[in-house]
Amino acid sequence: MSKAHKAALAQGRVEGRVIRTYLDVLEANRPKRGRKRTIESITRRLIAIRKEILVADTVTKLRLTQERMDLERELKIKKANADIGKLESQFVKVARAYSTRHGITYTAWREIGVSTQTLKRAGILPDI
Repeated sequence: MSKAHKAALAQGRVEGRVIRTYLDVLEANRPKRGRKRTIESITRRLIAIRKEILVADTVTKLRLTQERMDLERELKIKKANADIGKLESQFVKVARAYSTRHGITYTAWREIGVSTQTLKRAGILPDI
């Protein structure tokens, strides 16, 4: 494998990570029904799970383990929300190249929730 090919693969991994992180944050911020969870409430539940799992039966341990994993992912995304401006700037830098390489259209980006302003900044124009 040539150095150029290795560099292109590395660049693709970086771009993919930027796109995935930005889209995860967008998804986490979508309006949802019910009471909003906060970083504090998630942290409290994680502490409770750590205590409960010590005395739980095996099936309950399995359920609590999955809940812990889900909450840790949600917590990571919520903490990343504080950096949404930074994430959006990173997204704007790589989105056009990513779209071209993977055949992603303006309409597809819009359908999953990326704003028109963000796409315009990224140089991704409406489909004709």
